[in-house]
Amino acid sequence: MNQESLINFQNLRLLLSIENVGQIKILNLISKFGTIDEIFNAGIFKLQNAEYISQEVANKIHYTISNKDEFLSDLEPELDYLQQNNIKVLTILCDEYPIALKNIYSPPIILYYKGKHPNEFDNSIAVVGTRTPTQYGKNHAKFFSEELANNGIPIVSGMARGIDSIAHKSALSVQGKTIAVIGSGLDVIYPPENRALFEEICEKGCVLSEYKCGTKPDAQNFPKRNRIISGLSKGTLIIETKKKGGALQTASLALDQNRDVFALPGNVGSPQSEGTNILIQKGEAKLVLSPQNIISELGLNNNRDRNDVKLAIALSLFEEKIYDLLSDIPIHIDNIALEANMPTADCLVNLLNMEFKGVAKQLYGKTFIKA
Repeated sequence: MNQESLINFQNLRLLLSIENVGQIKILNLISKFGTIDEIFNAGIFKLQNAEYISQEVANKIHYTISNKDEFLSDLEPELDYLQQNNIKVLTILCDEYPIALKNIYSPPIILYYKGKHPNEFDNSIAVVGTRTPTQYGKNHAKFFSEELANNGIPIVSGMARGIDSIAHKSALSVQGKTIAVIGSGLDVIYPPENRALFEEICEKGCVLSEYKCGTKPDAQNFPKRNRIISGLSKGTLIIETKKKGGALQTASLALDQNRDVFALPGNVGSPQSEGTNILIQKGEAKLVLSPQNIISELGLNNNRDRNDVKLAIALSLFEEKIYDLLSDIPIHIDNIALEANMPTADCLVNLLNMEFKGVAKQLYGKTFIKA
């Protein structure tokens, strides 16, 4: 973390440590005051004028901020642990925070991750389902995940038993990309039999969590975790789920987030297919028979073909290097320069040429995407 990111992390951790101050209250405070500094400099009267902030909560915030140094001292061991275990942090105040997540209801204030940066997994598809799949469900979870991954589409899931684990393993088996979103701290692997899978995803993909290290996999964490799975993804595929299964909640969250939901039809007599069949019957999920149904519905073929644009357009070696760093997720010029190992000024010149060639586009705040 750079110094600004470190300070933001420390201050947000401090706010999250206050009793009765959760993500929604913090987001409202940021919306009202604009910056963390403004929140910290506000008095009790101004704080309690923010939405959902009572006088009691305002007093607690003011008191905790007044004793900030004590909290920061207590936080030092946690920061050391993160560094020693190669756990990286993104806060909602970071430019590099995934835009797809920033736009959902109640986005995570802090994301902890191991492995590659979440922004390297654009146009992802979530593949989720029951922890007790039938052989039919296992076969199709493997088939869909492998085919989607083979088409360059990252697979997002929750590393739970059953469909989730199959989805991750299948993507990795074809050297595809995958993200695991877990409901515990990154130092608490659950289920424990997935330790090897956890390590492989850390090495080749990304494991992330909104929970600080040491957090146990309590039951209430998993429904909250599901909004991140659907929020990171362009669409969600439900393989098998019972009519009260957790995957149905992920489907509901995806719909609330204006994402597409797909479902594999199943045997009418199978409990594991009750949920998916109901989703299809109610028109809440699109019936899919093959991975190509999803690829075509979301127009992902075009996005994948775009990776070959440098073969059709004459790009210099430096432009090719920069082009390979761009995606649909905006990336700041400073990060492009860092990744490309080039001076910022040279990157800007090359990006200007790439804009003229129609292969790059500049957005707000000196960020760039593929055109």
